[in-house]
Amino acid sequence: MKVLANQECNFHHLLCADLNHQDCPWQLYQEVILDKFKQLVRILKEFQSVAVAFSGGVDSMFLAAVAKTKSCIDVVAVTVVSEFMSGKDIEHAQRMADQLGIRRIVVNTDVMKIEEVVRNVKQRCYFCKKNLFSVLKENIAGLGIDCIVHGANIDDLNDFRPGFKAALEMGIIAPLIDVGLNKEEIRFYSKEMGLETWNMPSQSCLATRIPYGQRLTVEKLVMVEKSEKVLFNLGFKGVRVRCYDSMARIEMNPQSMKLVWQKDIKDKIVKEFKKIGFLYIALDLEGYVSGNMNQSFL
Repeated sequence: MKVLANQECNFHHLLCADLNHQDCPWQLYQEVILDKFKQLVRILKEFQSVAVAFSGGVDSMFLAAVAKTKSCIDVVAVTVVSEFMSGKDIEHAQRMADQLGIRRIVVNTDVMKIEEVVRNVKQRCYFCKKNLFSVLKENIAGLGIDCIVHGANIDDLNDFRPGFKAALEMGIIAPLIDVGLNKEEIRFYSKEMGLETWNMPSQSCLATRIPYGQRLTVEKLVMVEKSEKVLFNLGFKGVRVRCYDSMARIEMNPQSMKLVWQKDIKDKIVKEFKKIGFLYIALDLEGYVSGNMNQSFL
């Protein structure tokens, strides 16, 4: 594995923390993260075939790629489509599966029929994932798949993720957690493997844009999807639009905020957001924070 110079500083800090040693040489860091990769390959090789819960994001793409190209086992990418998945993300998942040359199964589910999900309770993700994993298992039954895996990594353990309980109950394993891989290491390996997702912004379902306790509606989800598409088409990446009924709160990279104040950009955002249905449009000065709606539970 070659060392990427622009990654060395970040991994130096990261792996010093893992090793509890501030002066270890870079070669040792490299060996530690390479060992995690080898462990992942060994774990996947224990199976002849796996079904990957596949969104086409950084983690699931990496996991599917390792299973196919390094562990050389049969891989099926299963994408469960619900009202919480944007059209852009559905198309992206298809393209990523095609790029890997793996079989893909797309199934639909209606999460809005689940009352706890619609009421947007604190444990919403648990009830949603329970449904999604149940549908996934039903649709691969009879295919002779040895195991179902999902792409959670150890950084996810620092967030509020009730969906993990559903995965455990359903027998879905998280090999990236088992070997101790974090997001930065996954991006590093993804770049080494030539995966275009290595620097892709984090994904999350549309429901994460709406505060807990506020009832979910298809109308709100569509408003979020359309408004984020406006920002994407204007060139903004890694943005979130949090929906508070008639108010949109925009989170974005602080470096991008200055672009919002360009009159043509600002006027376009205001015009399009109001056309979508928002009466008030606010910019969060803290910027984009992953899992922002979960902060009160951490």
